[in-house]
Amino acid sequence: MDTSRAAVLDAARVAAANEPTPKLPKRTATFGPSKSPRLNGSQQKIPPQPSQRLVQAAKQPQTQRYSALYKYDSDEMEQPSEGPTPILSEYPDSSQANRRPPMFRQRPREIALGYDTKLFAICGEIVCSSGYLTRAWNLVTGDMILNTALGESTKMTAMAFRPSTDVEKEGNSIWFGSEKGELFELDVPSGAVIAEKRSAHSSKIVKIYRYAAEMWTIDEDGKVDIWPPDETGSPTLHQTPNSFRIPKSHNCSIVAGNKLWVSHGKEIRVFQRSPEHNGFFPVLSQPLSHPNAGEVTSAAMIPSQPDRIYFGHNDGKVTVYSRKDYSCLGVVSVSLYKISCLSGAGDYLWAGYNTGMVYVYDTTQTPWQVKKDWHAHDNPIAGIIVDRSSLWKMDRLQVASLGTDSVIRIWDGMLKEDWLEQDMQMHDREFCDFREISATVMTWNAGASKPTSLRFEEQDGNFFRDLLSPENPSDILVFGFQELVDLEDKKVTAKSFFKSSKKKDASEQEHMSRQYRAWRDHLIRCIDDYIPGERYTLLHTANLVGLFTCVFVKESERMRIRDLSAAEVKLGMGGLHGNKGALVVRFILDDSSICFVNCHLAAGQTQTVHRNNDVAAIMETSALPPQMDLGARADMFVGGGDGSMIMDHEICILNGDLNYRIDSMTRDAVIRCVNEGNLTRLLENDQLLRSKRRNPGFRLRAFNECPITFAPTYKYDVGTDRYDTSEKKRSPAWCDRLLYRGRDRISQLDYRRHEVRVSDHRPVSGRFRIRIKTINPKRRAIVWEQCEQRFEDLKQRLATDIKLDYLINVFGLSSKDAKKLLKL
Repeated sequence: MDTSRAAVLDAARVAAANEPTPKLPKRTATFGPSKSPRLNGSQQKIPPQPSQRLVQAAKQPQTQRYSALYKYDSDEMEQPSEGPTPILSEYPDSSQANRRPPMFRQRPREIALGYDTKLFAICGEIVCSSGYLTRAWNLVTGDMILNTALGESTKMTAMAFRPSTDVEKEGNSIWFGSEKGELFELDVPSGAVIAEKRSAHSSKIVKIYRYAAEMWTIDEDGKVDIWPPDETGSPTLHQTPNSFRIPKSHNCSIVAGNKLWVSHGKEIRVFQRSPEHNGFFPVLSQPLSHPNAGEVTSAAMIPSQPDRIYFGHNDGKVTVYSRKDYSCLGVVSVSLYKISCLSGAGDYLWAGYNTGMVYVYDTTQTPWQVKKDWHAHDNPIAGIIVDRSSLWKMDRLQVASLGTDSVIRIWDGMLKEDWLEQDMQMHDREFCDFREISATVMTWNAGASKPTSLRFEEQDGNFFRDLLSPENPSDILVFGFQELVDLEDKKVTAKSFFKSSKKKDASEQEHMSRQYRAWRDHLIRCIDDYIPGERYTLLHTANLVGLFTCVFVKESERMRIRDLSAAEVKLGMGGLHGNKGALVVRFILDDSSICFVNCHLAAGQTQTVHRNNDVAAIMETSALPPQMDLGARADMFVGGGDGSMIMDHEICILNGDLNYRIDSMTRDAVIRCVNEGNLTRLLENDQLLRSKRRNPGFRLRAFNECPITFAPTYKYDVGTDRYDTSEKKRSPAWCDRLLYRGRDRISQLDYRRHEVRVSDHRPVSGRFRIRIKTINPKRRAIVWEQCEQRFEDLKQRLATDIKLDYLINVFGLSSKDAKKLLKL
């Protein structure tokens, strides 16, 4: 941006009237046709292919053109292209999402406003908020540089930085619009109001936009005022605006080049700025709308995809429209929550939610990928703004978010730390040595049975003999039990909950301890008996009222293990106790982090939401000790984690009685399918698999599961092969599961159930192949330098994309002139 602003504005005024649209960028995403029925005739929401590509409305006489504005029935107007409305049915893939907030190293990183407002703007070093008070801060020092009130007890409802002919003075002047229709221009350095127009609008001003050398102000009644530049090349309130009308009470709008896209409920209309006639005219004969998306809440453009506009909806969907032919390119369900705001930074789409979360999506992949998600604010997010001017003013791309917690936070729009971390992982073969190990994991709800219970039937007694393979024994053996004590015994469980209670019964605690010890000792004997050629070490045991985890490793691997840590997550009875919950154990093997999780989730056919919430509570608990060495973090953990959470680990295997049932089928129908071997139909109605398909926020979507080829493992009459015939007659289900995650570092070799009749559950086991790495520090240092250089190359490319976007969509240049200006 070393070219003078005046030259840019001159070029903008010449080029703005006839803006060519760049070709669609190549994308890897492919969109399939929607299965929803097409509408015909006047009901059709996506109109047919136009007979001509260029809008002719601008050539009409002015009175005729603006009469068309209100009727939207001109045969001359362009219509979106014909064809089936596309839809992406898959939710975004969140399996590799990074949870680390993208903070700059420099401070300040946040600004506490000190009052409630949802209105803010940012330009380089200056961030400003407004409402009943107007305040501004310097983002280099963190100092408040402005604190004033505009008008008497008047609330500001719109604001935007005014264009300047001198790029160095960009950000010095701000326009404000009030709830009474007033306009003010404030000089930031002096804090003085240098111009005002008390009767600019007759109703609340809802938006102020800058385009080329103009300012556009829009009120809730649909009046649009275009404020032209004066002889200095900048717009002022002393000028007389040109006024036009669009439909009133719009809920979202965005300026894309010389076009204003405006939404009203579910419908989107497009208006084109015509400098020749000093006005707007409607581009389309019918509004855009998608039958499968809710009301529009937000809109954004991604600089590297200049021909696409993204619209967020209140039902968690995002629709994508072409700027070239106005066709709907796709609709993606990204969340079950309302999308509060959207913004495009670099190559990615940022979305803010009422939950206080910010998600960053890579929309070039199919399905979309969640690059980041983090808790940005304690309250709903009111807005996200990408400050493109910060590229040349501060040599960084900053993104600002405002929450209803009255805090503005500044984020790194280039996601530098994430990019470096991911790039190093992609090149780890250049500085790591790898080897493979194996692990066997078993999960079993033992129903308070004892090891001695296995003696009475030969089939039961052979369980561990079948599980433990002497021919090819695994390097790691993990045994996860649930209900080793009788959770139906209220006396035992209640007293075990309150470990510090004076009512604690020592004998019952001793009974529980004996039960765990009995199983531990039995496992040791089984390993000695059935794998006589190998020596194993008991690495870890833990228990939590019925849950019991026992981990063994070969002696040859024990010396390679470090940083062994464990944690428990209590979920039963509101999280105060441990009749439901999880046992977590993790360690570092060579330079790879491995985590095992043993779970017991909420029971009950109708408790799917409760179980999903249990999973979220387990995954979101920071129960493990964090790694304090920042360098070691990036080498051993993933997703921006520090090792305190389960999902921070490279390899994670989760087992347990997850208690997910089979929906929408009677017990008799389920048993009939089991007898017929029709597992496909049952799996279609499995609650866990359904949640993975239908709930984008389901935390187990990040895990894989080997295809299930065995009959449901629950619920049996104890001692028989007969499904439950008690009074409750519970329907069979796959309650007992094994899931895993670990990019390309883990694969499951088998997944099977075992026929043990001493419990109402059948045990399930799996054997895994795991790829372990060892880092070579010298080679890593070389690769790190190469990685940093690759990021600098990316930074230059993103900066060019963003500057080009700024010149076209803010300055008003044509694509050709903008590229020429940037010497592309």
